[in-house]
Amino acid sequence: MAAPVNIIVGSHVWVEDPELAWIDGEVFKISGEEVHVQITNGKTAVANISKIFPKDTEAPPGGVDDMTKLSYLHEPGVLHNLAMRYELNEIYTYTGNILIAINPFQRLPHLYDTHMMEQYKGAAFGELSPHVFAVADVAYRAMINEGKSNSILVSGESGAGKTETTKMLMRYLACLGGRSGVEGRTVEQQVLESNPVLEAFGNAKTVRNNNSSRFGKFVELQFDKNGRISGAAVRTYLLERSRVCQISSPERNYHCFYLLCAAPPEVREKFKLEDPSSYHYLNQSGCYALDGVDDAQEYLATIRAMDIVGISEEEQEAIFRVVAAILHLGNIEFAKGAEVDSSVIKDEKSRFHLNMTAELLKCDIKSLEDALIKRVMVTPEEIITRTLDPVAAVGSRDALAKTVYSRLFDWLVDKINFSIGQDPNSKQLIGVLDIYGFESFKSNSFEQFCINFTNEKLQQHFNQHVFKMEQEEYTKEEINWSYIEFVDNQDVLDLIEKKPGGIIALLDEACMFPKSTHETFAQKLFQTFKNNKRFIKPKLSRTSFSISHYAGEVTYLADLFLDKNKDYVVAEHQDLLTASKCSFAAGLFPPAAEESSKSSKFSSIGSRFKLQLQSLMETLNSTEPHYIRCVKPNNALKPAIFENANIIQQLRCGGVLEAIRISCAGYPTRRTFYEFLHRFGVLAPEILEGNHDDKVACEMILDKMGLKGYQIGKTKVFLRAGQMAELDARRAEVLGNAARTVQRQIRTYIARKEFVKLRKAAIVLQSNCRGILACKMYEQLRREAAALKIQKNFKRYIARDSYLTVRLSAITLQTGLRAMTARDEFRFRKQTKAAIIIQAALRCHIAYSYHKSLQKAVITTQCGWRRRVARRELRKLKMAARETGALKEAKDKLEKRVEELTWRLQLEKRLRTDLEEEKAQEIAKLQDALHAMQMQVEEANARVIKEQEAARKAIEEAPPIIKETPVIVQDTEKVNSLVAEVESLKASLLSEKTAAEEARNACTDAEARNAELAKKLEDSDRKVDQLQDSVQRLEEKLANSESEIQVLRQQSLAISPTGKSLTTRQRTMIIPRTPENGNVINGEVKTPLSQNTTLAISNVREPESEDKPQKSLNEKQQENQDLLIKCISQNLGFSGSKPVAACVIYKCLLHWRSFEAERTTVFDRIIQTIASAIDVQDNNDILAYWLSNSSTLLLLLQHTLKASGAASLTPQRRRAAAASLFGRMSQGLRASPQSAGLSFLNGRGLSSRLDDLRQVEAKYPALLFKQQLTAFLEKIYGMIRDNLKKEISPLLGLCIQAPRTSRASLVKGRSHANAVAQQALIAHWQSIVKSLNRYLNITKANHVPPFLVHKVFTQIFSFINVQLFNSLLLRRECCSFSNGEYVKAGLAEIEKWCYEATEEYAGSAWDELKHIRQAVGFLVIHQKPKKTLSEITKELCPVLSIQQLYRISTMYWDDKYGTHSVSSDVIANMRVMMTEDSDNAVSSSFLLDDDSSIPFTVDEISKSLQRVDIADVEPPSLIRENSGFGFLLPRSD
Repeated sequence: MAAPVNIIVGSHVWVEDPELAWIDGEVFKISGEEVHVQITNGKTAVANISKIFPKDTEAPPGGVDDMTKLSYLHEPGVLHNLAMRYELNEIYTYTGNILIAINPFQRLPHLYDTHMMEQYKGAAFGELSPHVFAVADVAYRAMINEGKSNSILVSGESGAGKTETTKMLMRYLACLGGRSGVEGRTVEQQVLESNPVLEAFGNAKTVRNNNSSRFGKFVELQFDKNGRISGAAVRTYLLERSRVCQISSPERNYHCFYLLCAAPPEVREKFKLEDPSSYHYLNQSGCYALDGVDDAQEYLATIRAMDIVGISEEEQEAIFRVVAAILHLGNIEFAKGAEVDSSVIKDEKSRFHLNMTAELLKCDIKSLEDALIKRVMVTPEEIITRTLDPVAAVGSRDALAKTVYSRLFDWLVDKINFSIGQDPNSKQLIGVLDIYGFESFKSNSFEQFCINFTNEKLQQHFNQHVFKMEQEEYTKEEINWSYIEFVDNQDVLDLIEKKPGGIIALLDEACMFPKSTHETFAQKLFQTFKNNKRFIKPKLSRTSFSISHYAGEVTYLADLFLDKNKDYVVAEHQDLLTASKCSFAAGLFPPAAEESSKSSKFSSIGSRFKLQLQSLMETLNSTEPHYIRCVKPNNALKPAIFENANIIQQLRCGGVLEAIRISCAGYPTRRTFYEFLHRFGVLAPEILEGNHDDKVACEMILDKMGLKGYQIGKTKVFLRAGQMAELDARRAEVLGNAARTVQRQIRTYIARKEFVKLRKAAIVLQSNCRGILACKMYEQLRREAAALKIQKNFKRYIARDSYLTVRLSAITLQTGLRAMTARDEFRFRKQTKAAIIIQAALRCHIAYSYHKSLQKAVITTQCGWRRRVARRELRKLKMAARETGALKEAKDKLEKRVEELTWRLQLEKRLRTDLEEEKAQEIAKLQDALHAMQMQVEEANARVIKEQEAARKAIEEAPPIIKETPVIVQDTEKVNSLVAEVESLKASLLSEKTAAEEARNACTDAEARNAELAKKLEDSDRKVDQLQDSVQRLEEKLANSESEIQVLRQQSLAISPTGKSLTTRQRTMIIPRTPENGNVINGEVKTPLSQNTTLAISNVREPESEDKPQKSLNEKQQENQDLLIKCISQNLGFSGSKPVAACVIYKCLLHWRSFEAERTTVFDRIIQTIASAIDVQDNNDILAYWLSNSSTLLLLLQHTLKASGAASLTPQRRRAAAASLFGRMSQGLRASPQSAGLSFLNGRGLSSRLDDLRQVEAKYPALLFKQQLTAFLEKIYGMIRDNLKKEISPLLGLCIQAPRTSRASLVKGRSHANAVAQQALIAHWQSIVKSLNRYLNITKANHVPPFLVHKVFTQIFSFINVQLFNSLLLRRECCSFSNGEYVKAGLAEIEKWCYEATEEYAGSAWDELKHIRQAVGFLVIHQKPKKTLSEITKELCPVLSIQQLYRISTMYWDDKYGTHSVSSDVIANMRVMMTEDSDNAVSSSFLLDDDSSIPFTVDEISKSLQRVDIADVEPPSLIRENSGFGFLLPRSD
């Protein structure tokens, strides 16, 4: 990172500052090697030119997400970039493939919700904003694609957020590779749930962090061949055992001690626990509680976590028994004994704690006391027991406490691993290393030595990885990199771990000698490493030594190195706990194996840790590493505080600056050809104007500038350190000259503008003077002309006034005469009109009275006749119903009748002519007779009425009684005569009615017979075929009736009606309705009912019997169903706009009474057919076809089916009523009293109309079929929607970011560049429009209901809105002014499509794009700094949340005009509002979620669609000729 030498006056630079580390300013004077800088805070600084660094004035205001993109990759540039991003709550930043995570010390839930996880799944590294999920995704994809294990190394100092980052990594990896566990919990859940247990026993409060991990943790997630998590293991390193016995203020001991002291009273009573301040191991520090943490609640949470991990209640009690024993053990104090160098228990209080310790560990009290104050030495001659002095006894006590706690922690880790389970067949893993960072305190001991040794190892691994990445980058770009030097720290590692002369080896050697002390150990180090440049001896200390680590110099105190390095267990302690009656405590200390040699008895922490570290490094070397460096921004642990000096130190300790040094050793500045030409093309415009390749143009510019040592890769330009600053200086010079040229031209323009202004003023003054003179002359001429005009007008006024007086008199006279004439004419017309109205009313009354009387008589006659015919028919039907074998005889006789009709055809042909003549004569005769009868009836009625009126008048006019007897006799005779006459008239009326009925019957019979014969003569062959089909249908009906009779209880009641219906059905097939024999002729109502019915019954009773094999009902129904399934499996197309398949299915199901069946398989077969048809998910034509059919069929079912359960009739009664002729008549009469009679007389009562949608009581199979059909409708809808999403998803990725302008556009001008880019972008949007049009045409061609099409496009537009908006928020390069213009132009294409697609199909889909529309509108508005927060939230972007607005505002950059985003006050207000809402995790998310639910219900479909008329739907050819589907043929009225 050497400073550049091309610093000139006016350059913006970075200068070192004791408080802020680095501060920016502008050079105003250069004196040799000294540079005078005007700092931004107003002060002046003087620095050596080698210690200042150039500042990039064109850096984005929000920083860059990858610091390799910085123009100047040096320490102040990195620090400034991190500070700018942290100010915007951008806590993640890349340095190549290294992620730097700065702890925000506040909740940012929007960064870690499921929406964010979905965005990073499968996204290329660097495509989206930096995130911990991106690192985890890269590791997972690399493992899946390359089959190699990966590791993620999370490092940082205490409080930097390593543990939280590890949790986020685990969550994301669990999301990618999770699957259900055996017992309902997944492997990754168990790993995450183990964190509270490990934190309770392995974390403690330190100076820098309230929840610092005092051990290293490496979590191995094992994956199977399918990429699913199959197992896991937790490895721990170097638990800080000394913390159990020694802590300093304001730190705390491990959390578990405080949790147990805050346990419920019964638990504390069991273990005889008191306040934490009562225990020696806890009261060494004055800190007992943490801010915002309730230890009692944490105790319960730990218990729950233990339950989840699989630790039983007995084991939990044993664990806390051991923890309580350690607390009591620490309170045992010793005093000098009677003998020399002996000790005893100090007092009764200590005795109490000794007893409690023995009770909790379930060991002998005397044995415990001896183990603490005595030692046994075994010699070949004898066993010697010696006592320990109080100081040694305290050391023995603390050693026991540390050993027990260490064994307890190891047991917990083993238990967690056993509970989680490991996959022995796993070949791939992802390891997450959460380990302590580099530590340097005022007092550093053995723990810091081991921690820093670990970090030296990891730093070497990190340096090698960074160097490897640099090599891969250079190799990919095919440039020369052989002379790059690699910075290595192997000398420090040799100093620490080399055998036999390393520090660890010397420490182990000192520990093996009983007489060694910390002073002798320190002197040994001074003698051994006196010439080592990494080892430093302090001047004022005899037991301290310093090591120059990669992160700086650290001084260690060797006072406790020997004690802390010893790892062997005291034999007395081992024997004591092995003999414990507590199985758990005894299990922590299994019996030691017999040692074969004396040397194997010694064990040290340093050697064991070195072996663990070596194993860890082997694991890391076998995996592909990924690095996350966690940084703590301040020591106050508060948000929004960025301490530069602290962060610089952490960057050094984390190796980030070391990685930058490696990059600077090669080519720290890398720019793509486009970026290089865009920035430095002004240095050589003639090269840009030439037709050169981008690579050649870049090389020509560099050669022109005289730079040496650069490299040209395949896609990038690689510059050495300082060359970027030199190019920027040249560029600043060129731009300065251009600015002076512009200024000169502007000044010329201003001077000329002033001259033109003066000249124009003189001309205006002259013009005004001349104008005044002309005005005066004009005024004089105007006055003369005005006098002449006044005279002329006055004379004209006098003449006109005289004329108007004469004219008014004439008009008044004419008006009077004309008014008198008009009044006379009006009076005459009024009288004439009144007379006409009176006449018309009278004539209307006379005609209406006559019509009503005539109509009443006709209706009376018809009703009587119909009642007589109906009764006669009813008697015949009842007689037929009583005959048990009537149905079989009807079948046989009908077959014989068919044979008879065959040979009678020829005879009937010869009689045709005679019959026609006879028919005409007979009809005329009968009509005359009927007319005469009607006249006689009317005359008779009139006579009766007249006689009644005469009698009434005679009675009223009778004189008063004078002579009683004669008058009575006379009146009685008169009344009797009138009564007799009335009776005779009634008899004659009855005879006339009888004659009229007989004539009408004869006429009807003749007409029916003649019509039948005429039709038979026209097409004899077709008649025979129809009769045969009728016979087959009769057989089917007969079998159907027999099957139903077997199921129902009352068998005999249903036989005759069914037979009657079959006969009637056969009759209707023989006599089709034609204009010749139709039902309505010239408005007269005629019916062949009586004759047809009688003929059918007589044919049934004709004696003939013929035995034929009869098909079973099930076989016939199966054949019909097979044919239907075969038919609908084909594309039947549409009839008009109605889908044929849906109509055919509905008609068949309705005719077969499938909806009312308790059991049937036809529904399942139809569903299976639809399911097999839509298996081809990519064929949208088929999907649209079935979407149209399923929606139509569902609509028909919705209007037809009603839930069963309210039926009042038995099944037999309902069937009989529906099957018999009069049953159908009664149904029609009940359903529609107004139209029943007319429809029956028209012949519609002879066949049930399928065209009319009538409700039926549906059984369970039908209702289930409706539900399944609804599910398939939703499935097909979702498939069409998802196919369209899949098709436009790749295009959306191209539409969100504007294409870059070509190199030629840099010269030709911005307008041309915009035109080219606009054309390229619109091509992508037009592709989306083409997809939308294609889908719209497909749905229209298949007549999909517009309601469903509207819903599809509404959800598609919502998907477009979500994808574009989320991409805009996650990719900073998209939040630019020009990109906003491009996206806005593309949205205009979508809006145009919505207008062309019409409201019926597009509907409100355009409104779904409100988020991206408002966001783009915000990007392209000018003068953003002048906008207030109220204007932005209420007028510009009312839909967007504060989090979304904050994200856009902070990521915005203007690449076109160089304008700025909103003001800092608005940003601050947004941040305050976000902080207030930080507790609401839902509102904090700035990403949108795509709604993939079904946005409609069956009722909504039913309400939105029109009723379907299926009457005129033609059946397909496959079933049109089949007799079993004759009911599908359309019937003409």
